[in-house]
Amino acid sequence: MNENTVFQNPQGINPQSPPYSTEIPPPASPSVPPPPPESSLFSRGTLIKGALGLIFLLIFSFLIFSVIGPRFFKQKPEKITLTYWGLWEDSRVMQAVFADFERENPNISVQYVKEDIKQYRNRLLTRIKNGTGADVFRFHNSWVPQLFDVLLPLSSDVISADAFRKQFYPVAQTDLIKNGAIYGIPLEIDTLSLFINTELFQAASLETPTTWEDFAKSARVLTVKDETGRIKTSGAALGTFDNITHAPDIVSLLFVQNGADIKNLLKTDQASSDALSFYASFASGEGNVWDQTLDPSILAFAKGNLAMYFGYSWDVFTIKAINPNLSFQIASVPHLPGRNMTIASYWAEGVSSKSKHQKEALLFMKFLAKKETQQKLFTEISKTRLFGEPYANKELKDLLKDNQFVYPFVSQADGAVSSFFSSDTFDDGLNSQMNAYLGNAVRSILGNTSPQSAVETLSSGVSQVLQQYEGTPQK
Repeated sequence: MNENTVFQNPQGINPQSPPYSTEIPPPASPSVPPPPPESSLFSRGTLIKGALGLIFLLIFSFLIFSVIGPRFFKQKPEKITLTYWGLWEDSRVMQAVFADFERENPNISVQYVKEDIKQYRNRLLTRIKNGTGADVFRFHNSWVPQLFDVLLPLSSDVISADAFRKQFYPVAQTDLIKNGAIYGIPLEIDTLSLFINTELFQAASLETPTTWEDFAKSARVLTVKDETGRIKTSGAALGTFDNITHAPDIVSLLFVQNGADIKNLLKTDQASSDALSFYASFASGEGNVWDQTLDPSILAFAKGNLAMYFGYSWDVFTIKAINPNLSFQIASVPHLPGRNMTIASYWAEGVSSKSKHQKEALLFMKFLAKKETQQKLFTEISKTRLFGEPYANKELKDLLKDNQFVYPFVSQADGAVSSFFSSDTFDDGLNSQMNAYLGNAVRSILGNTSPQSAVETLSSGVSQVLQQYEGTPQK
């Protein structure tokens, strides 16, 4: 074998046929696979079951959180702060009263703000209308027509009309109930009363006058003049306007007792002119008992130079501050036969119709209406001065019988009426404008204008002012 030949077939041996055919068979026809079955994450039945389960879960969750949950997990109520605008009392006094309310309603606190009386009404209206005002505020009884736009009617839950009539004096019912709705709760009542200088009356052996005829006689007996005719001691402060404290209220007293219609003086022109003429007579002619040169009447009385002065309960503090040793008594005002009435001037509390917390404010008003609240208020104020605000609740009237400084004012309250001729409200509105017209009427009579002519001018002015301020109550 050629050693250079590698793996040659041996001679004579035929190579074996390959074990498989070398022919390439024709390709078989491809078979088409069947379409795959439709597939989805959820079958139709599964979707329906899932939807039903979701609905059940939502209902179950609602029951847990809305019905069952609150029984076991009570949510803390939202903390609310009510802003309350007052005028006379310090915050320390008022907070002692509010503490009871806050204890009963732990989610409500009351922030008391003692406001300045000057321009108070204008400031009150401006702040309420721009959304930064008080939730609860104090207002004068003659202001209701000016405040209809911002006063919220009190619901029967606060106090019903029957309960209001039972608790408060008729004048408050007239002033604060309009078209069947109650617009405020009075915390005090005050009436125009007669202050008597005890020493001067005793020296002249005179009794306190109860009629206007006796009043006029006593005033002239008690008036002392020097050799020039100048008044040294006045018997009574009536007749002028600018130096008589509460002149608008005194003229109002004469109007209402004489049967004049304050809103329509021309309708009762004779009664109106007679009342103005009687008033001016005390500063007219040689028999005058008062004139324009004298001190303001409250100062003259405090100094002991005035025998009879018409005033309200708050005047006691001023008089005592000027002359702590002055001896005086307080009595009912003189009356015409069958006309036992006087003038009321007081302040009430109301709720802003713009308040964001009306529900809580009304709850607070319900607290203020309680006679226990008024009793505590009187007690707390009495710790800081001679006496508290005279009770507005007539059920508490007899508790003041032994208080010589307070009882005279509440003893007249059943016969008191209100007037928009009102002093010391500093409203720069209805009262101020009405008083300006009234002052002009008195001055014109002293300047020899006839009372009838003065009434005509005054009546025209009154009509103009009423048209400007009488608003529409909130529903």
